Amino acid sequence: MRIIDVHTHIFPQKLVSPATKSISVFYDGIPMQHQGSVQELLETGEKFNVKYFLVFTCATTTHQVRSINDFIIRSTAGDPRLLPAGTLHKGFDDFSQELERLSRAGVKGIKLHPDFQKFNLDDEAMFPVYEEMGQRGMFLITHAGDYRYPYSHPQRIARIAKLFPKLRCIAAHCGGWKHWDEARALLPPLENVYIDTSSTVGFGAYEAQKLALSAFDPSHIFFGTDFPMWDYQQELEALEALRLPPQFLEDILYNNFAAFYGLPL
Repeated sequence: MRIIDVHTHIFPQKLVSPATKSISVFYDGIPMQHQGSVQELLETGEKFNVKYFLVFTCATTTHQVRSINDFIIRSTAGDPRLLPAGTLHKGFDDFSQELERLSRAGVKGIKLHPDFQKFNLDDEAMFPVYEEMGQRGMFLITHAGDYRYPYSHPQRIARIAKLFPKLRCIAAHCGGWKHWDEARALLPPLENVYIDTSSTVGFGAYEAQKLALSAFDPSHIFFGTDFPMWDYQQELEALEALRLPPQFLEDILYNNFAAFYGLPL
């Protein structure tokens, strides 16, 4: 069965080790299944028939925005399997120019991780960014939810989706890591909100994933691994254990995001 992985982090080779260590520390020392290089991502995905990968990394300061976007553009150029998502940060002054540059390079989305970046997702300083992204047809994929920080809770995603109806929002981790009940209550009615499955079963939240798959519009659910955190084998076995209708499983793994992004069906 064909697969699109919509949630993968990649890093420059010299930063692979410190980057994965930083992620592990952020999540209380959980071991990483992979290192985070582009080569490893492609080699691992090939074993499981992954046809496309949405790839990104987040700027933790405004000064990193351009260099990270340069890395994403450079790393995905010439390989149609790698779908680039850029980064921005609150307080980055030239966001309009950067969105134009990204658009010219074929970048269709922006990834934010407010809990790494330390700003509220619905901070009004970001409103002009979301407005322009919607006007340009660019989508937002964001880390969603954390029991330690308030930055990316589902209610913030809901607020953005309501204020900017042209902005398609992918709420990672079934809509809200550790806040799955809240995500199911707030997000499914919003037509411009989608979810990915990443970092749900990896944290033992099998029931949360099962409930999310029944709560959200079936066409608004995408498969993601949160590479380099988790392994394809475990993530796929968890989905298969739910005994979903074959067409629904195929849609989650490939068709839904293919239609969303404009890839061959």
